Amino acid sequence: MPQNTPKILIISSDTGGGHRSAAKAIADGLHKFWQGESFAVRTIKAVEESHRITEKLVNIYNWVLRNKQHWMKYLYWLMNKIRPETREFFHKRCIGYVRDVFEKWCPHIVVSVHPLTQHIFARILKELKLADQIPLVTVVTDPCYGFWKGWACDDVSLYLVANEDARQQLIDYGIDPEKIKISGMPVHPKFHEVDEKDAQRARRAYGLNPDKFTVFVNAGWIGGGNIPQIFRELVRGELDVQAIFLAGKNEELKREAEEIAKQAKFPVKVIGYSDEIEKLMQSANVMVSKLGGLTTFEALACRLPIIADATTPPMPQEAGTVNLIRDKGAGILLEKSTDIVPAIRALVDDTEKYAAMRAATRKLAIPNSTQKIIEEIAALLPPKKEAARSSAVAV
Repeated sequence: MPQNTPKILIISSDTGGGHRSAAKAIADGLHKFWQGESFAVRTIKAVEESHRITEKLVNIYNWVLRNKQHWMKYLYWLMNKIRPETREFFHKRCIGYVRDVFEKWCPHIVVSVHPLTQHIFARILKELKLADQIPLVTVVTDPCYGFWKGWACDDVSLYLVANEDARQQLIDYGIDPEKIKISGMPVHPKFHEVDEKDAQRARRAYGLNPDKFTVFVNAGWIGGGNIPQIFRELVRGELDVQAIFLAGKNEELKREAEEIAKQAKFPVKVIGYSDEIEKLMQSANVMVSKLGGLTTFEALACRLPIIADATTPPMPQEAGTVNLIRDKGAGILLEKSTDIVPAIRALVDDTEKYAAMRAATRKLAIPNSTQKIIEEIAALLPPKKEAARSSAVAV
């Protein structure tokens, strides 16, 4: 690799699927929208890779998300109270890993898509006397007011947020407004609206009727939460539809869903983990899902109305997203799992209501957001001569 090739380090974690999707959207967006001659990008799962203790914390978070979703509000409160990202206990155990990443790879810019990562990376930049040379950018993946305090770090060079709501939350957490720009969410460019012919083609690819109303039941990347119970209620319904159930990285749930699907009075396709969520969304007429911030905006980019799981109160950092789609008419809040059949029947029978929901998704989608994020990142990179010099200094 030429010494002056810009190197971008993306720091993330597999706590749920949203941060992972954001990291991939930015990495792939660099390949799609980069205007320079060449670049190098590396993505690391900084939380779980840095120490066995933090790896266990990630596993606990995902277990709660999968099995005890109603506990998430307590976990949110605890994390905001303890602030592990600021604690010396964790810094001492993780700092060797972070220093090693810098010294071996010498990035020209660091991009965080996770609220527990930027604090320790900012500290290492200071220790290596590189804080003035290497920008630290944070792309906030929670779009609405009420997100984790961990996102706020005074040493971040630039914040990229979804909207004014997220900008105001950072300001209220004490971040300098001059450091914050509104760019939209890091939605992968592959999430976009398709015409009816492409939607029909996608349904055929899953062995489904190309002309039938299709319900996408999304249990998320981790697979679980309240969605399995909603799915059980769905298959009992007398509905003129077909459905796709995504079990995520949960093989036990996939097997369970396959047994449940045998009882359905309409066609159901059960899928485990998939790297082609965009095709599932583009094949569907409506998505039933927990409202993670990024999942919501991926669906909106595909112009896909949402039935949002509100059978337990949403996680605090996601409550604003739930209210947003409800207030703007792009989704329905499902407060009881038994309401799923009437909710879908109403959309199938009332074509005007469904058309209005689909139109509302267009108003909420933020076009070209990933391209804007890439442009902001690229603008912070030093000229080639300076990049070569900073690499030599870091080495």
